[in-house]
Amino acid sequence: MKWGLVGPALLLLITLNIFPLVYNIRLSFTSATLTQSVDQHKAIGTRNYARIFESSEDNRYATALRTTGRYVILAVSLELIFGYILALALRRRFPCKPVVLLIFLVPMMLSPAVMALFWNLIYDEEFGVLNQTLRVLGMISLPGWKTDTAVKFYSVLLIDVWMWTPFMMLISMAALNAIPTYLYEAAEIDRAKPFTVFRRITFPMSAPLLILAALLRTTDALKQFDYVMAVTGPNDPATQTLSTLMYQVMFRNYKVGLGSAYSIVVLVIVVAVASLFIRYLDKLQHQQEMS
Repeated sequence: MKWGLVGPALLLLITLNIFPLVYNIRLSFTSATLTQSVDQHKAIGTRNYARIFESSEDNRYATALRTTGRYVILAVSLELIFGYILALALRRRFPCKPVVLLIFLVPMMLSPAVMALFWNLIYDEEFGVLNQTLRVLGMISLPGWKTDTAVKFYSVLLIDVWMWTPFMMLISMAALNAIPTYLYEAAEIDRAKPFTVFRRITFPMSAPLLILAALLRTTDALKQFDYVMAVTGPNDPATQTLSTLMYQVMFRNYKVGLGSAYSIVVLVIVVAVASLFIRYLDKLQHQQEMS
């Protein structure tokens, strides 16, 4: 009976997750291309992985890895800081609070691909709303949001921060609301200063959920694809992430085997980062239990 109940779920899991993963690993050790049939795939060992990690001045993988790392660190840090500040500001009750929360949460509920296309129009140098607003404000030298090498990385970053700061705010509010009120009452009796209350109660008690939020956003940002594709395209060195590089290799250059190797490397990086976060969460939980 138990296998009859669990069997369909296991079969669905194997079909949709495990089988594609195993097949992708197999393709990463072959010279498969989109123009070949399955019987034409030749085993080449670890040659695809050697090509990824080979050291050369024009190594696209190293550039994409640096870009992805910088993107993840800046995006997650800014979203966490802004989200936590908003959660602290919106913590107390005030008139029209549900309406304000709804407005803040709207970007998170929209499709990333569609929003990236909208921002692509906003960033248009001639007809975009952003540059037209800057002209009205008297700015003469307008930035090329999609063409200037020094700016377009931050153009993509701005979309991510705008869209996912509400997610950080939502989890931060849940963390703040979970703090027992008697702790604040005791601090008030002891006449503790606001900064001391924040340093000793608010931040330590909300830290585990904040780390969980950072974990979820980090694993998602490591796979960034939509905004880069819509704003600058997959082959721009200034904004090319690991996922867009994988797309370029697999669907533009038709190298399925090499693209599969790229995807496995991205998967390993995501799993490694997630493992570090989870170990740190376990450490925090153990410390709280001991105290």
